[in-house]
Parts: sequence; C-alpha cells; structure tokens
Amino acid sequence: MSLSHWQVTVTCGGIGILSVLALWKTFGDSSRKYSVDLDGPKEAHWLTGNVRKLFECGLDYSVKLAEQYGGALKLSSLYGDVVYLSDPLALYHVIIKDQHSFEEPDVFIMNNKALFGDGLISTIGEQHRKQRKLLNPVFSTSNMRELLPTLQPIAHKLTSIVASKLPDDGSYKEIDVLPLLSRSALDGVCQAILGYPSNTLDAGNDEYTEALRKMSPMITKLLYFRPIVPMVMRNFSSYWIGKLVDLVTAPWIPTDKMKDVREMRRIVELMDSGSRKAFAGKKAARETPTLAPANVQPGVDDLKSGRRKDMMDIMLNANSASSSSEQLTDAELLGQMNVMVFAGLDTTTSALSRCIYLLAKNPLAQARLRSEIRDAIKSASHAQEGSSFSEHDNPLLRLSYDALINLPFLDAVVRETLRLYPSLPHMGRKVVKATTLPLQFPVRSSSGAEISSISLHEDVFVIISILAANRNRTLWGDDANEWKPERWLSSSGRKDGPDTDIPSDSANVPLLKLSAPILGVKDGIKYPGVYSNMMTFLGGSRSCIGFKFAEMEMKQIIAAVVLRLHFVLPTDPDANGHIKEIEWKLKAFHTPVVKPPAGDGESPAVPLNFRLVQEEDFKW
Repeated sequence: MSLSHWQVTVTCGGIGILSVLALWKTFGDSSRKYSVDLDGPKEAHWLTGNVRKLFECGLDYSVKLAEQYGGALKLSSLYGDVVYLSDPLALYHVIIKDQHSFEEPDVFIMNNKALFGDGLISTIGEQHRKQRKLLNPVFSTSNMRELLPTLQPIAHKLTSIVASKLPDDGSYKEIDVLPLLSRSALDGVCQAILGYPSNTLDAGNDEYTEALRKMSPMITKLLYFRPIVPMVMRNFSSYWIGKLVDLVTAPWIPTDKMKDVREMRRIVELMDSGSRKAFAGKKAARETPTLAPANVQPGVDDLKSGRRKDMMDIMLNANSASSSSEQLTDAELLGQMNVMVFAGLDTTTSALSRCIYLLAKNPLAQARLRSEIRDAIKSASHAQEGSSFSEHDNPLLRLSYDALINLPFLDAVVRETLRLYPSLPHMGRKVVKATTLPLQFPVRSSSGAEISSISLHEDVFVIISILAANRNRTLWGDDANEWKPERWLSSSGRKDGPDTDIPSDSANVPLLKLSAPILGVKDGIKYPGVYSNMMTFLGGSRSCIGFKFAEMEMKQIIAAVVLRLHFVLPTDPDANGHIKEIEWKLKAFHTPVVKPPAGDGESPAVPLNFRLVQEEDFKW
C-alpha cells in the first residue's frame, strides 16, 4: 500500500510542531538565559555550545576540564550557561544540605516516568520520600545475604560456558566475554530482583529479557526526542497522549528515526507486560501460598517454586507491613520493578566488563586476586566439616556473603574500578530556587578574579561530574588517574567495614575531623558520597539505593571468573595482520569497542584470550 502525500505531510508536520513547542518549553526565551560568572573553555559551537564535548571527546576531556579550571567551571549549551561541578563542598550543598533547591531536570523525570512508570528515578518530593522510606530497608545487608545464593549458580554457569569452549591442551582461545557478562547481569537482576525465571546464559533471550537488553541502546538513539516528552505529558490528557503516540509510531512513516520510535514503543510495551505478569504472579502467590515439591532442583527451579526470596518478595512484605498512609500503590510497585531491573543491568555490565578488562591488563593483580579467593575458600572448607577445596564443582558456594564482601583485594579491585570508571559519569540537576554555592577550593570568575562561591539563578543547569570528583588529586593523591587497587590496602586506606562508611548526611561532613586517615579524605574534607567517600553512587536522598546489590553481584561474578579462568588481552594478529585493541567510548555509559582497523570502532565487544587456570596462575 503506497503512502499518501497527506499522511506523510500531516505526520511530519505534527512532529515538527511538537519539536518546536518542546524546544520552546525546554529552553525558554532568551530573557531567562542567565549567565554564570565562572571561567571555562571559550571554544564553542555558535548554537549548541561546548557541553556536547563531554560526550564526544571522551573521559580524558571530562577529567582535564576540572584539572584546568577547578571544581566549578562554565560550559555553554543551547539553553544557556551550564555549571560543571566537582567541588566537594558545593556537591555537599547540591545533593544534601540544599537538595531541595536542586532537582533532577524535568526532562529526566518525565522521560523516566514514560518509560518505567512511577519508580524512584521518576518521582520527586513527598512521593519520592515515601518510596525511599519503604525501599531503604529492602536493600539491607541481611536481605543481601538471602539473595547471594541466587547469584552463585549464575556466576558458575558463566564460567562453565567459557570453560566448555576452551582447548583441553591449556592453550588460549579468544572469546568476546561482553555478551556473557551482559547475560549474567540480566539473569542476576531478573532472578534476584523479580524472581523471573530467566535463563539467558543457556537459552538466550525471551521477549521480556530481549526488551530489557535493548532498552538502553534505544534510549541513546532517541536523545533527540527527550525534550518533547515532558511537554506532551504535562499538556495533554492520557487520551490525547495515546493518540499522539499512535500518530508518531504509525508504520507507514518511512524514516529510520521513526522506525526507532516504533521499536522503543514495542520495547516499553513488552517490558510493561512482562513486569505486570510477574507482579500479578507475585500477588497471586501471596494470596494462595503453596509448598514447594520435594524434588525441585536448585537454581532457577527454586525461583519457580518460590523457595527462594527475591527483591519483589521482600518489597511486597515491607509494603504490607507499612501503615496504609505509607503503602505504595500497585503502580508504584510496578515502577520500582522496572527501575531496579533497568538500573541494575547496563550499569553492572559496564562495571563488570571494565573490571575484567583491567585484570586482563594487569596479570599480577589477577594472580593476587585468584590466590586470595582460593585461600579464602580453603579456610571456609576446613571450617565446614573439613571438606576439601576440590570436592565441590562450585567451590565458591563455600564463601558466605560476609566472607565474599570482606575479601580485601577483591574489595580493593571493585572499589578502585568503580572510583576510576563510574558507570554513570555525569548527573544533572536544575536550580529551582536561586542560591549561592560555597566552594571548598577557590576558582576563577569570568574576569579571572579568584572566587570562593558562585551565585546561581533559578533554571540554571548543573552537571555533577562524578568522574572529576572521583579523580580529584587533592583528595585522592597525585596518582588519582591511575588504577591502583593497592591504595585501598595501604595504611591510609579503607579501615571501616563494608557497611560502615563515613556517614554522608550529617551537616558538618565536609569539615569533619577524623581520628584516623581514611582514603579519599584530606584535612577533614571529603565528598558526600554514600560509597567509600566517592561519588559513584551519589549521596543524600537520591543516592543509588541498590549499590550493595551491585557490589555483591560484581564480586560474585569476578570471583567465579578469576578462580577458574586465566585471561589476557588479545595478542594474535588477524588475517590482515592487525591485533585487536579495546578502547572505551564515553557515551551514556562506558562502552568497550575494538579500535579500527581490527574492529569497526562501534560495536560493543570485549575480546580476550582465555584458558583454564593453572597452578602458576596463583603466583604473584
């Protein structure tokens, strides 16, 4: 059936009008574009400014900006000046003390609401407070202990799949480990969070897991449409929103961009349908509990039988135990499901792949970690009825949650990787109330004068540079840009336990005088992060609520891979004589690709040479 000129004209005209309205609503007229009295790079595009360079020029550019201009500098954009912030005192005010003056931008909140529903990352104010109050205990250490047995067989299955592909003679074989790490993370969040019996490592993706896997890349593709969403959602009824969505996703619109919009609609509908089905199953199971069959096998069958708890079980129990005024609605509970699965998938995959890559680059660190893990398992085996290390097909089952989390060098490897390469390098805030931000370290104004505070008008956009904060040489040392896990083991390293980081929510944190030196703290100055004095998981009431789960999942998978497999960077040239070299592109996440000419420089991949572990691989 051929397209009519009228159909194309009406649809494209409608999209064009929506785009213009969205730009006007988002950026406003020029009278509201306040300038910021800060120094910053002068070179910029006449229309779009230079803020886009944060995503075009990579990690080094983002870090060097702060090293050159300090913890607060000015960038330019289509909608006016932008403050690029990494000063510790200023960040303390933004995310804790004066957090109500700095909210997530409307474009962030409304797009999240459209994609995921009423979850934590799409609510503000009292609704967000109520959700956070309910969910904080859900992610407690005691609950993490209950969830670890769900992750253990997934990590073991990952290593078994790789091992099955390796030669028996102990030689290397190149394997792209990124898809396997992604599926492991996907199975982890589906099974441990939803109780959804995914098995993507063995069986591949079903419709629901395939939708989850495609969500993040599609969000990146459709950045152009993000400003349109808040305008539509705030100015049209649900009926007309549905009609507009039908219009812009009509199958007869020929452009590739509209094909992406149609695909995004399909992904969202599949994710929503899968979550609703899982949620309905949970509610039905609570109303009619059944005993598990005696012959159920461990693993995914435990999830099907309901014998193992998952995050949804814990959350529903917490909700039922709350007073009626504090309970979340079904829509809010569904939103939490969608947010937790999405947030735990790509961020964990990014961090895991970076960690494995760094261990491949650093064979001594890999051997040291392998030796630590084996020693811990041997100790645990002797303590448990004297069984030996070799008697178990999956020896990591011997390690309890507390033993795994407290392995010193494993902890150091994970923390150092998350410090240098946070999965989300930048976060945005919008000034909703004019304020003055104090600075810990003076910077330069537009005229070159030294200043120790900055005045911000309402509607100014602030970029929190997690990257620059985590690499601040003043607090982390002159070697802040180097990957050195050993720094966490030194006398000035982390002395506290995994759940006793310095609190980030007291009013005097930035000036707190500490009795003993702690990594990331100097002269009582520290960042207000919830995790080891770094900003990787932010801080305050909008910090990442699931960081303990992410840390546990990372440590379990890394321990399983390192214990069983030895891996190095590619060394063999291809047919054209080119050796594969991995580089990391900074987009929405850190994305690994193979550099040309050996690769296309675009497709995500982490090709490494693997072989089975030998005794010599434990020596460091």
